[in-house]
Amino acid sequence: MIRAIDSGLKKAALEVQEYVFLTAAAFRGVFTRPIYSHDIVEQFDLIGVGSLTVVLMTGLFTGMALASQSGLTLDQFGARPVVGRLVSASMIKELGPVLAGLMLVGRVGSGIAAELGSMVVTDQINALRALGTDPVRKLVVPRVLAGFFMAPVLTIISDFVGIFGGWVVSRFQLEVASGLYWSSVTKSLYMQDVWMGLIKPFVLGFIIVTIACHVGLRTSGGTQGVGKATTLAVVAGSVAVIAADFFVTQILIFTIYPR
Repeated sequence: MIRAIDSGLKKAALEVQEYVFLTAAAFRGVFTRPIYSHDIVEQFDLIGVGSLTVVLMTGLFTGMALASQSGLTLDQFGARPVVGRLVSASMIKELGPVLAGLMLVGRVGSGIAAELGSMVVTDQINALRALGTDPVRKLVVPRVLAGFFMAPVLTIISDFVGIFGGWVVSRFQLEVASGLYWSSVTKSLYMQDVWMGLIKPFVLGFIIVTIACHVGLRTSGGTQGVGKATTLAVVAGSVAVIAADFFVTQILIFTIYPR
């Protein structure tokens, strides 16, 4: 029993060490040559534009559901007109970044892990090394840059679409006047809330892509190992998104909010 625990701890420590090494190598590759600009643009398209539909649908229905449920609760206090305040604050500070991150994990994280894992088991990574190409610069850096910069863009879009979905439900189901809804949205937002909603996606996008790349490059065991790596990337990425959201929230509360 003790040996099993010790072996598990050593394996976990090794994974963390390899993840840190990969992250450091990717960070170094961003600022040094060679830079594969074509691959960077391609990944921006795949991760950003390719994820737009799922993020739009998630944001829209989240905002609609939030407004519908909030209206029932606020009716108990006679506060239905402030439903816009609740929807906007929830979407911008919390739901927008987290849900967009989880959608990226499911679509982008799994795809990266499967793609890199397939390259590992078919010896394409070794072929790149044999040709003098650094796999981290060629494969990891473009994906990290795309995830880092496109996650905030997708989150902003998700926020706006979610607030719009909340307006649809508020106007036609809760019968809240449009002017009252939008004034409630604008009056409830503070710059601290906006900064929180903008900073989180950068962190989450970086974590999602680096975890997926790490899991993909550590794949072993043939095609069965690719399936396991894909599952692990989604599970680990989802847990990391939720955990990172909590810690980033606590840091931002103590740094950007007045006390």
